[in-house]
Amino acid sequence: MDNNKKYEKLIESIRPLERVVVAFSGGVDSTLLLKACLDALGRDNVLAFIGTSPVHPERETEGAINLARQLCAEYVVATTSEMENTNFTSNPRERCYHCKSGLIDRIKVVAKNRGITHVVEGSNTDDEKDFRPGSRAVAEKGIISPLRAAGLTKQEIRALSRMLNLPTYNKPSFACLASRIPYGSTITIDK
Repeated sequence: MDNNKKYEKLIESIRPLERVVVAFSGGVDSTLLLKACLDALGRDNVLAFIGTSPVHPERETEGAINLARQLCAEYVVATTSEMENTNFTSNPRERCYHCKSGLIDRIKVVAKNRGITHVVEGSNTDDEKDFRPGSRAVAEKGIISPLRAAGLTKQEIRALSRMLNLPTYNKPSFACLASRIPYGSTITIDK
């Protein structure tokens, strides 16, 4: 299937959602997802949620804000609270589950306050090959993953992003700063 057809399939899968909050990091996947949601639903029906935290460099947050503006998307920036959760800061192998769970709860509050029932996030089919405890939180909390549902791989997402002239098409993957601390070693702001 060519890129235009893949993108149209993605758009068609998003249209029935009517209004969405996009978990938006400004990475390759969430940028394509935000663009697709805007194309499918229109600006008035899409809100980009940008979480800010000590585990994410300020430049990443600023980059996400700039991308949301560039795409003419309404956005909200909210501080997340994983550093207050000992299930996260104790740094078990499941730390990403606890972080993602808290992030989703925060997004769902924003969605509810805006009268939006659907939250979407940018997992893709390649993510299924990795150890990703956060994906369990996505499933448990009923979050929709349109890129994965459309069967898109990271390579295909990059190709679509390039076709759409998105500046993230060749952006390197980025993991949060907590991923640099060995499991079992307490996560602190200083570290």
